[in-house]
Amino acid sequence: MWFEILPGVAVMGACLLIPGVATAYIHRFTNGGKEKRVAYYSYQWTLMERDRRVSGVNRYYVSKGLENID
Repeated sequence: MWFEILPGVAVMGACLLIPGVATAYIHRFTNGGKEKRVAYYSYQWTLMERDRRVSGVNRYYVSKGLENID
């Protein structure tokens, strides 16, 4: 019957879902709990470079608020 395909579809769906979710968690773990930032435009790249320079540790994901910048 038609419902015999459901276990195969569930396995295939899980195999397609796991790498995407795992990638998001790996990025979060490696970036100190923050989402991965992507620079599609040069303005976004300049902001990431500014954050890297301002952070003091040469990493864009270790940001400081305006009150902590010397």
